[in-house]
Amino acid sequence: MRHLTQPRWAIAHLARALAVPTVLLMSASAHAEGEQAGNFDYYILSLGWTPSWCATIGEARGDDQCHPRHDYGFTLHGLWPQFDRGWPSDCRTQERDPSRAQSAAMADITGSAGLAWHEWKKHGRCSGLPARDYYALSRRAYASITIPKVFATLNRDITLPARVVEEAFIEANPGLTPAMITVTCNQGRIDEVRICLSKDLAPHPCGQDAARDCRAPKALMEKIR
Repeated sequence: MRHLTQPRWAIAHLARALAVPTVLLMSASAHAEGEQAGNFDYYILSLGWTPSWCATIGEARGDDQCHPRHDYGFTLHGLWPQFDRGWPSDCRTQERDPSRAQSAAMADITGSAGLAWHEWKKHGRCSGLPARDYYALSRRAYASITIPKVFATLNRDITLPARVVEEAFIEANPGLTPAMITVTCNQGRIDEVRICLSKDLAPHPCGQDAARDCRAPKALMEKIR
């Protein structure tokens, strides 16, 4: 389990009223497909804010991750091999795909077995690792990041600049700098926190095309359900 800390920065930023969504449009960088597994420069650890996923996509799909019995906040979206420019996907590998049981065992941090399988298929094969080792590395990467306590226990909707989320993660994780983290938005909501890591999971500067900071002055962060 990750250690949860209460950041020292002003909680007032997190308690401001009126949630007014602001749509942020961002262009996607080009990427390649079908590369040889194991050829990449660093990882991006993507942490998704579950309430945003459920509000925009998950609930309409009937995703179990959004069921009221769960109280997911930041979950593991994926651990993505990256080039310094661009990223590989759907790589060729001789490693066997994970079993259903192996994918299901990831649901406690991904929210669903289906997401774990999708991430293996699109990104995990590019790592060059066996599925078991890729899942284990993903779990280690997820556990290596401290989630600020205020987000782990968020019990009300708030609006805030995305930079405040970034600053909270930097304060909670010594060694992390602004060049190593980016916060994205979707439909006016805080969507993901993406942290760049070396192959041995140390904080690492992000490539230029991976820096997609949300600049919305007010982004909605819905409470944990």
